[in-house]
Amino acid sequence: MTSRRSRGLALAGCTALISGVAVYVNGFGVAAYGDATAYTTAKNGAAALVLALVFAVGRRSAGAGSVALSRPTRPGHRWGLLYVAIMGGAVPFVLFFEGLATTASTQAAFVHKTLVVWVAALAVVLLKERLTWWHMGAIALLIVAQWGLAGGGVSLVADPGTAMIAAATLLWAVEVIVTKRLLADLTPWTLSLTRMGGGTLALLAWCGATGRLGAVVPSTAAQWGWVALTGVLLAGYVATWHQALARAQAVDVTAVLVLGALVTAILAGALDAAPLAAQVPWLLLLASGGLLVWLAPRLPGRAVT
Repeated sequence: MTSRRSRGLALAGCTALISGVAVYVNGFGVAAYGDATAYTTAKNGAAALVLALVFAVGRRSAGAGSVALSRPTRPGHRWGLLYVAIMGGAVPFVLFFEGLATTASTQAAFVHKTLVVWVAALAVVLLKERLTWWHMGAIALLIVAQWGLAGGGVSLVADPGTAMIAAATLLWAVEVIVTKRLLADLTPWTLSLTRMGGGTLALLAWCGATGRLGAVVPSTAAQWGWVALTGVLLAGYVATWHQALARAQAVDVTAVLVLGALVTAILAGALDAAPLAAQVPWLLLLASGGLLVWLAPRLPGRAVT
């Protein structure tokens, strides 16, 4: 296992940790706002501001060589960045949070965690990434664990909310592939700032077109607090996610991201007294899948692709 891949997976672990916390607190943020799209816009705008601030401070202290932006030099770069901004940082957020408001949270969590399946399929075809049978086994463990955490109550009949979450998941899967390709020529900071800055502009335009622009600005102390907290979490998620993708395979990074469910379950058990006993076997299965992803290159076996 190369040190570069190890660093990438470690960063993906940080992303999973942040994701697990964010999943837990986002429910409170949406409830405080009452309007999922307005909340998403405010949260993403806060994340864009945090990223811009961290970038400015990092560039001043670490130097331009360590924290830098890349100028797109080809039409493919520009189209790719446009996709990342709108179809990664705007549209799927609206679909996801609007869908979450109308479907069961367990159903939503399961559908979203199938992201690793779609990324694996696309990465093999479009990125020529190498998958071993150990990777396949790890992905199977992760999906089965998610099904178990959902209580086995996942419906295969898509209600409108589930359909929106599935659409968001597919858009994010394509975004992972586009991002991975762009990272061959552009810096992670370029992708992070484009995703959140451009995405926020697109969300503000949508809110303006739908008459929700006035609802974006927080009107209570509770709303300000949730926007600030979730904005910082989202900024950390995006920054570590792009840094991880720059160092490791897309399928490996996405598989590690599924481990965020461990963090969410622990928080729910500790803070909401949610029963964990029945979930322990599934959480252990989830952890085993993540460990298998990490160890896959070291284990003997032929590649599937």
